[in-house]
Amino acid sequence: MTTSSAPAPIPFIDLAAQRARLGPRVDEVVLEVLQSCRFIQGPQVLELEEKLAKFAGSRFALGCSSGTDALALLLAAWGVKPGDAVFCPAFTFCATAEVVPWVGATPVFVDVKTDTFNMDPESLEAAIETARAQGLEPKVVIPVDLFGQPADYDAILPIAEKHGLKVLCDTAQGFGGTWNNRRTGSIGDATATSFFPAKPLGGYGDGGAIFTDDEELVGILKSLREHGQGVDRYQNVRIGMTARLDTIQAAVLLEKLAIFEEEIAARERIARRYHEGLGDVAQVPVVDPRATSVWAQYTIKLPAGVRDDLATALAAEGVPTAVYYRQPMHHQPAYAEFPTATPSLKGAEELCAQVISLPMHAYLDEPTQDRVIAAVRKALGK
Repeated sequence: MTTSSAPAPIPFIDLAAQRARLGPRVDEVVLEVLQSCRFIQGPQVLELEEKLAKFAGSRFALGCSSGTDALALLLAAWGVKPGDAVFCPAFTFCATAEVVPWVGATPVFVDVKTDTFNMDPESLEAAIETARAQGLEPKVVIPVDLFGQPADYDAILPIAEKHGLKVLCDTAQGFGGTWNNRRTGSIGDATATSFFPAKPLGGYGDGGAIFTDDEELVGILKSLREHGQGVDRYQNVRIGMTARLDTIQAAVLLEKLAIFEEEIAARERIARRYHEGLGDVAQVPVVDPRATSVWAQYTIKLPAGVRDDLATALAAEGVPTAVYYRQPMHHQPAYAEFPTATPSLKGAEELCAQVISLPMHAYLDEPTQDRVIAAVRKALGK
């Protein structure tokens, strides 16, 4: 009697493959930090900040403890306060909006475009009017570079200028992408990114960075990052937080940054193969011709109801999937009472019923990718 074994599972994001490539060198740089015992603000942090700024095309980069703290630091540095409105897309991870109540301000949710998944400029205009009608002062807009693709900055930046808004670009998923040949990190008033391990440029733990050309802002951010310190750590001139990037994470990220361009190219190649293999059976991602994506996720769309059946069928084939996101922000229990641009944000609501993400990383080899494509086509009866 023979028994059939289940197919070997495919990693959704294969961190081990990258670890194998970098292995000995990462071990060496981590050991250097351990031997130096400079675990906080060691020289690797400054080196990383300099190289990140150069990569992004910004004057300054500032390492911090997470992408969420990067967002929070900027809102605090700009003096965002109760009575202020901060505009966030409804289709995003909660971190984009959760920092807004931290400073007492009000998140106002904006709809997204169903082709690029990013903030809808027309909905942003409506959200600004909604905020003013509710007695809120529009202060900041946080466009998100979702799934790796930059938001429509050609439309968003003029709206922000017209209404006097700061533009805080959330490129936690999009760092390394471009808009009109400019890297994310060099657009808007400031940018926040994340080095969570699953991100295209990820560390071996939490971490993040802020990018800006504003030297005065950098001084405030450095103070806020270290308990609001003044001339030294024991003089506190503002209410701050602990939000430094650990030296070990900086050392790891320096090695990963050195190969990041190669990995971005690999992600683009893999995305194109997905396009070719699945474009006739599902709605594959649309990249604006003015943009390049770093493909933090490869997310397809299927009719409502089909998606979950596909996930079940793929799981039986050892192919993992993920849904980013099942609920828009304005339907989340913690955020349901906050204002929205319009009573219904149809784009975000539609996407939450349709999207599903497939395995995507720079080390996805062609035979494994072909297995994913074949499994999707089989499950869809194609």
